[in-house]
Amino acid sequence: MRRYFSSNRPVRGAPGKWPCGTGGGGQAPALVRIGFLGGSFDPVHLGHLCVAQDACERCQLDRVVLVPAAQAPLKPHDVRASAADRLAMLQLAIEDNPRLAVSDFELRKGGVSYTIDSVRHFRQQHPADELFWIIGGDQLPKLPLWREAEELARAIAFIVLERPGHPAGPDPALPGLRLLRCAGHQMEISSSELRERARQGLPLDCFMPHKAIVYLRKNVLYGR
Repeated sequence: MRRYFSSNRPVRGAPGKWPCGTGGGGQAPALVRIGFLGGSFDPVHLGHLCVAQDACERCQLDRVVLVPAAQAPLKPHDVRASAADRLAMLQLAIEDNPRLAVSDFELRKGGVSYTIDSVRHFRQQHPADELFWIIGGDQLPKLPLWREAEELARAIAFIVLERPGHPAGPDPALPGLRLLRCAGHQMEISSSELRERARQGLPLDCFMPHKAIVYLRKNVLYGR
């Protein structure tokens, strides 16, 4: 079953919990903690899933939503696979993990994908829940340069995943910034490397979920 996280059917709660707006015996619904992980996912790989799982477990999130970008602000021409193909691979990659979901908001919106636009959308859908944007430690010093950074800091908290031996450094000077730091696993996998491996017909099995590989090969993505 495919799990979408969209404005029409927001995902609420985690397995074994009452969804927001309902409850058992008239009790107030539990607060839901939702993490969002953005990226091109071109293609999705095990490093992406490991980041999502680390954030989910170590920061006690109920759900992590993967948000594929239409166009990344700093890499506007870097996306190779179509939006439909990237979304399909993501859905296949997460379908066996009930705590992960995918949002197609940025793909449907089109154009350059700015985090602040997505955060406004998700905050409108979940005004009472705890929302977190997941980033790597290398992105932390760049946060003040993000579009409308001060509003972004007020609207959502950030989870910073630090790789072993690579501390993220001090908090940036950004008013109202809320950070949760946690240790992540060391996984050196890049989508650009996997695109080249796919082009050359090299094995992908140690780097990507099997169902996503099957889709990639069947649809002859990345030039082969």
